[in-house]
Amino acid sequence: MAIQTAKTGNLEDAQNIVIAQAVYTMEHNMPTANLVTHLRLNQGEKQLTLPKVGQMTADDLVDGVDMISSEEIGLTTTDLTTGEVGLKVILTDKLVRQFNEDVLKMIGRQMGDAMARKKERDLQALFSALNGGTTLGADGKYLSLQNAQACVVHATANKFPSPVAVVHHPNAMGYLVQSTLAITSTYFQGILDGFAEELVRNFWSIRINGVNFFHSGEIDKISGVDSGYGAIFSKSAMAIIESLAPVVKREGDISIRGTEVVVVSDYGVFEIDDTYGAPMRYEMGALATSN
Repeated sequence: MAIQTAKTGNLEDAQNIVIAQAVYTMEHNMPTANLVTHLRLNQGEKQLTLPKVGQMTADDLVDGVDMISSEEIGLTTTDLTTGEVGLKVILTDKLVRQFNEDVLKMIGRQMGDAMARKKERDLQALFSALNGGTTLGADGKYLSLQNAQACVVHATANKFPSPVAVVHHPNAMGYLVQSTLAITSTYFQGILDGFAEELVRNFWSIRINGVNFFHSGEIDKISGVDSGYGAIFSKSAMAIIESLAPVVKREGDISIRGTEVVVVSDYGVFEIDDTYGAPMRYEMGALATSN
């Protein structure tokens, strides 16, 4: 009796379908990760030390009078490191013999969703610490057009470097869109300046005064209440540093008559400058659907 191994054509095709779908899904299903700075940890490097300089002040001068004050560079650094993240799926020979491409794409999508969800939640865990932990909004408040505009003004007044974006729960965005229904459509116009449009356009909700608002279903409610933390932030506020971009490896296991498909990435998420962002606490309860 012939033994089905991982080198057979069907298994090779199956793995390729799973891998392609996993990578595609992951790239297109993590809006927050595509709105922050991406850095790379190169071969042989343990960490990346990122420098930041302070602001200097220019003084009025008097003709013939020596300058008496001097300015400091104000250099500070942040050490960025990485950690491994991944998951494993076993494709049995029986599954591949029955070979339903939809099933294989489903497995790939599950793997991609898992990796994207992990990266999204890791980044969103940083939201509450932005702006020194000082929150815009409050429990019981809705992300109305007035409040959204105020958050955008906060970013402008505090000189957040462009591009600036907002990420919040779909329900919070629903209240925002509801509040704009009677407003001119100019609020909905514009392009996704500064971002990879292909990767974030499916999560775009609205644009207000040059700031794009995106939704992410991975944002959790704060325990015991219906509100939760989104954020308004510059692309320079947070970063993902990668030592290993997501890769897929596979290995045949004859005893279980199948193939292990493993997705692994090595990355870390960090605040670069918390003054370039702020948490936004607004209600995230379900919207009424029978008005």
